[in-house]
Amino acid sequence: MSESQPGPPREGAPWPPVWPRALDAEFGPPPAGEYRTSPEDFLVEECLDFAPEGQGEHLWLWVETPRLATLDMVRELARICDLPVRAIGYSGMKDRFAVTRQWLSAHLPGRDAPEGLDEALAARGVRVLSQARHPRKLKRGVHRANRFSLVVGGAAADDSRLVARWERLCARGVPNAFGPQRFGAGGRNLARAEALLARGWRKRDDRHGMLLSTTRSFLFNELLAIRQGEGSWDRLVPGDVAVLDGTASQFVVESPDADLAERAARLDLHPGGVLWGSGDSLATKAAREYEAWLTARHPALCAGLERAGVRLARRPLRVRLGEPALIREDGRVRLDFRLPRGSFATAVLRELIDHPSLTFETPEKGQ
Repeated sequence: MSESQPGPPREGAPWPPVWPRALDAEFGPPPAGEYRTSPEDFLVEECLDFAPEGQGEHLWLWVETPRLATLDMVRELARICDLPVRAIGYSGMKDRFAVTRQWLSAHLPGRDAPEGLDEALAARGVRVLSQARHPRKLKRGVHRANRFSLVVGGAAADDSRLVARWERLCARGVPNAFGPQRFGAGGRNLARAEALLARGWRKRDDRHGMLLSTTRSFLFNELLAIRQGEGSWDRLVPGDVAVLDGTASQFVVESPDADLAERAARLDLHPGGVLWGSGDSLATKAAREYEAWLTARHPALCAGLERAGVRLARRPLRVRLGEPALIREDGRVRLDFRLPRGSFATAVLRELIDHPSLTFETPEKGQ
């Protein structure tokens, strides 16, 4: 890797970090745009690869809701069913300001659903689309993907650069960055994580591991940024750990050949970036140098994660847009696409439009 290549800020630098867009070098800055002006303009739907069996101790509900975060919905379902919160299952966490469709489960062995369940949920704005029984509780992270339908307005809706950038993302893929919401306003989640790791991580201080996740997300984005700067975020380098598209299958690429380069070009596989933690990395050669750069730039964060016992993992540096479509309607543009679980729709939007919420800076008051 080039020593002269400008990269993200060093540890201890003030927020925001300098994380580039992948398409700016080709198209220039994106046009200004608006999105999520109402919950109905941001639809996200979980995609499972199985269906409830129709019998069992757990009642599964396929629900739709605007303006209610997942955990609020979980608590409401627990209250209506007279159950502890731990008896309610869900797979993914969804935003409050969106229309979301997802499965929930309630442990009701030998019990029918409470009378008036649908009506009680409807009073909180939750619509039950279907329900079925299943033998097991819905576990975190079992959905394979999320399907999005997002409306973009403002100047970007009539700007030809939006279409050009969209077509390029469909052909080339999207940098699989963690979105700004992972880090909190002004990076405050990262600041909390740095302080916690400095004094030694304890579960009681970070019960759900959010701050550990924030730290790993930051380090991943740092690695992705330097590879974007050097043009290797969407191609394999010697020693990369390749990740097959749509699966968790991984293998080490000692020396990329023409066949592997062609597979990467058609989005069949992607270079894998490290989610930092303890354990041996499979990366070698040039790919290992990128990881060495990360530990040299952020030694305290990397060491803190290792001491906390987080296990090293991999995440693709790039993600393919599944079932993409761009539809013009009433002076605005609707973008439909599917992303693997854990990938951010805001990472897609950040490449397409300029909007304060898509930067990593602290927006001015009122924006």
